[in-house]
Amino acid sequence: MKIDTNTFQQLRPYLFSVAYRMLGSAAEAEDTVQDCWLRVSSAPDDLGSAKAWLTRVVTRLCIDRLKAARSQREEYVGEWLPEPVITSALETAEDVAARQESITMAFLVLLESLTPSERAAFLLREVFDEDYDEIASVLETTPAAVRQLVHRAKAHVAERRPRFDADRQRQTAIISRFMSAVSAGNLEELQKYLKEDVVYTADGGGKVRAALRSVIGTNSVAQVLIGLWHKAMRSIDPDPQAWNLTQADINGEPAFLVTLHGKLDSVMILSFDTDRVAAVRVIRNPDKLEWLATHT
Repeated sequence: MKIDTNTFQQLRPYLFSVAYRMLGSAAEAEDTVQDCWLRVSSAPDDLGSAKAWLTRVVTRLCIDRLKAARSQREEYVGEWLPEPVITSALETAEDVAARQESITMAFLVLLESLTPSERAAFLLREVFDEDYDEIASVLETTPAAVRQLVHRAKAHVAERRPRFDADRQRQTAIISRFMSAVSAGNLEELQKYLKEDVVYTADGGGKVRAALRSVIGTNSVAQVLIGLWHKAMRSIDPDPQAWNLTQADINGEPAFLVTLHGKLDSVMILSFDTDRVAAVRVIRNPDKLEWLATHT
């Protein structure tokens, strides 16, 4: 059985979903899926499952990219965050809710601490529910070795996994009051919506201004948010019409797309723990905003 165009296009969203979780980059995920398509002509006649074969190819391509990118990540300026992606771009028809945690910024950053093989084994087993034999085929190893990879990865993830209790219905009103407090410069009011150990992280990649280190704590994060907002309004462009804030669902969490003169300037993603914000992540690196800008 050969893989035809229709079959590949039907599986493309799933393959993109796998590649994005592996790489943390939407642009690289698209390139990887395209590279996979270029290899379809070499698929064996007896490949069996088209999905399994394509997953195998995409995963191997991702592992190669991760190994090549390791030195680049080590030299990255400031904090590194994944490329933001509209949640709907990563949803598949299969068990979306159970997979949503695996596309959050916190989870993707956590996966960065795994080796490429551990990351592949963990994602294929725990997120995409592949069996050990199939994963062993992907990684060109034994099922026993895969079990060890998954075990190590699960232990590592469990130790560091943030445990946020998020209720979207409760968040809606809070988000509105949160942004009102920021724009009004009301420090005391804003602190009501932040957890005591809230973390603010920004990614400018050394290409635009952004905090090089995370900021922690209610008062510190509130001051940073209000300070940045009003500095932007005063020194970048005081015309309120130049700025636009659009609420969106990014990486499985509520977010704001900030545009300046119609161009995407930054993305702010909020992670909630019950009725308070536990983390604020801002992506400003223009390279990481290109994909999102063309898909919104």
